Amino acid sequence: MTSRTSFEPTRQTPDAQRLLEDGINSVREALQGLRFGSVSLTVHEGRVVQIDVTEKRRLFPN
Repeated sequence: MTSRTSFEPTRQTPDAQRLLEDGINSVREALQGLRFGSVSLTVHEGRVVQIDVTEKRRLFPN
């Protein structure tokens, strides 16, 4: 696994920019209404290809 220490924006084609915006919108949708849980992203070649949402539901005694 590699990590970058500084963010260097790269120029993107219009298609790549649209795919990025679609991925960000999908993450936003996954987060809406989520109170407890996690969202995991799978990225292939710089594209979000899968979003896993795990929701935790807490049960309280009556």
